[in-house]
Amino acid sequence: MFAKVKITGKICVKTGLHIGAGNSIAAIGAVDAPVIRDVLTQSPILPGSSLKGKMRTLLAKQYNDGIKSCDDDDERIIRLFGTSQKDSKGMIKGGRLLFSDMIMDNQKELEAKGAISDTEIKFENTINRFTAVANPRQIERVISGAVFPLEIIYNMDDDKMEEDFQTLKDAFILLQYDYLGGHGSRGYGRVEIQALDIQVCVGTVEDKLLETCRNLLKEV
Repeated sequence: MFAKVKITGKICVKTGLHIGAGNSIAAIGAVDAPVIRDVLTQSPILPGSSLKGKMRTLLAKQYNDGIKSCDDDDERIIRLFGTSQKDSKGMIKGGRLLFSDMIMDNQKELEAKGAISDTEIKFENTINRFTAVANPRQIERVISGAVFPLEIIYNMDDDKMEEDFQTLKDAFILLQYDYLGGHGSRGYGRVEIQALDIQVCVGTVEDKLLETCRNLLKEV
């Protein structure tokens, strides 16, 4: 039993989203924290690693009970995301999910609505409560309304597919009540998951099972 199932959908930005490019040196007057962009198109990117890490972290908070190491995560999490813990044969267990980086794809639509850029500059300031010394900074954010096309490959190799998609449903729901990227406690990074669907790319999956998993994602 083996199949590859493609999960597609959209991640819609509801509030300004910041995933940094790691620029350690900023020129005077420049943005202190730019967003990561595609080298060729200069469009903002939502890295697959950011989505994967956030989904796993949220599931760990919901599923784990008294676990102190990610290598001891709940079996449902390890099955989807893998673990660095070696098994009895000295092999590392890989996860069943393959995440893709996502490039913003609705710039023209936003321009038609009046947007002058795909990002905005958010001016922030921290003030030391004891000395009153201010530390102003400029953070670049992907604007509200931006859409990133979601694509995840799920590798099916046993009879746990329905349970795996229940876990995925939980992760997507949790994500919509949390945030992606940085500064989430300040209102950044709220997202909405839309138009989730699945299709078999390699191998075969019973129609009934496929429809059950599709319906699970429609509950997000």
